[in-house]
Amino acid sequence: MRHGPLADAFKKFEAASVIVLKVLLIMSVAIAIVMLYVLFFSGIRAHLMAIDSVSAVQTALQHVFAGVLLVLLGLELIETLNAYSADHHVRIEVVLIVAMIALGRHIVQMDFEHLSGPVLFGVAALMIALAVSYYAIKRAHHDERPTR
Repeated sequence: MRHGPLADAFKKFEAASVIVLKVLLIMSVAIAIVMLYVLFFSGIRAHLMAIDSVSAVQTALQHVFAGVLLVLLGLELIETLNAYSADHHVRIEVVLIVAMIALGRHIVQMDFEHLSGPVLFGVAALMIALAVSYYAIKRAHHDERPTR
């Protein structure tokens, strides 16, 4: 890319955009954590006596786990922006981690009793594809490092 006033303006815009997005994500994650605690403790107080079976415990835990995974998604997105601002390119392994967390969150919320086999097979294939991709990229980066 040529250096000049337009390139300098683009770099400044890019840096400002990343900072604004980081601040937005940080505020979103902070609010999500507070809301997760509020919902958790108000839910315990309001619904603890209504839990009378393993199925009800499972449902309650699925909601808690989904909330925690949602916060982790936000933290990983912040990490993606940090990596982008440091290297000026998107690190694919971080994107794959975000995708795996998002899919894991979706899996936790799925109602397996009412899903068809092809849907379950598709979700499993997607998770395997993401995991294999992550492993391949980490392996390739490990093989690129010089030996001492």
